[in-house]
Amino acid sequence: MPRLTKDHVLPGLIATLTVAFLISIRPSFEGLSGPAVREGDEAPEFNLMSDSGQAIQLKDFRGKFVILNFWATWCPPCVEEMPSLARFSEEFASRGVVVLGVSVDEDRDVYQKFLERAGVKFLTARDPGRKISRLYGTFKFPETYFIDRSGRVVQKVIGKAEWTDPEMVRYMESLLQG
Repeated sequence: MPRLTKDHVLPGLIATLTVAFLISIRPSFEGLSGPAVREGDEAPEFNLMSDSGQAIQLKDFRGKFVILNFWATWCPPCVEEMPSLARFSEEFASRGVVVLGVSVDEDRDVYQKFLERAGVKFLTARDPGRKISRLYGTFKFPETYFIDRSGRVVQKVIGKAEWTDPEMVRYMESLLQG
């Protein structure tokens, strides 16, 4: 039987310790975001309080389309898409579409100043603990979910969108007709 030397044992020991370490920290990473919500899934229910004290629950919007947008003031693509998302909201609000912006900003003042400066008028709230974004499996911002009248996710957009693009407008109109 060949004799085991340090050259044979050390790589195996390192590999074993690496695997054990990765297994032990895996739950920590899974805790950063929940299982990703996919198209066709029922949108997870949540309760949220707006800064003005308004209770917001997803179930309150049944019968309407919800555009659920996760964003932050420190996220350049989020800031870039905000004007077109605001125009989209204005265009579709009278047709039963609710745009709900959920900011993961921790600093309330920075968040409030941004909303005022950007002229954002659609419904927004902060989720500084990221409970709701974790519930949806969101960790990249912006990330947006199209939720139909019955509460199902029909589309998920990861990254910045141009909300006033004719293709986006046609897509939303097709959802409203269907």
